[in-house]
Amino acid sequence: MRKSQFSESQRQAIVAKLDAGHSLESICREHQISPATFYKWKREQSDQQDEAKRELKQLREENSRLKKMYAELQIDHQILREGYEFAKKISAQPNKKR
Repeated sequence: MRKSQFSESQRQAIVAKLDAGHSLESICREHQISPATFYKWKREQSDQQDEAKRELKQLREENSRLKKMYAELQIDHQILREGYEFAKKISAQPNKKR
């Protein structure tokens, strides 16, 4: 398979020209590529963006889950700290004889 003469950044710039208002025919003629190649590049970029969005969504979900875990651990820690302080107060009091 032949190596492309266009780098990834060049491909992105070429595909962006369509969004900027240039016609497909003029873009393909200017860069000497076929419309099929252009659409292939466009699909690849779309797939990469979808993958990035999917990864971002997964990271946000994981972040949310970790925040919940941290909050639960903070509550547990607070309860244990209060219990420890209470136990220290009780053990520091002198024993009353009846």
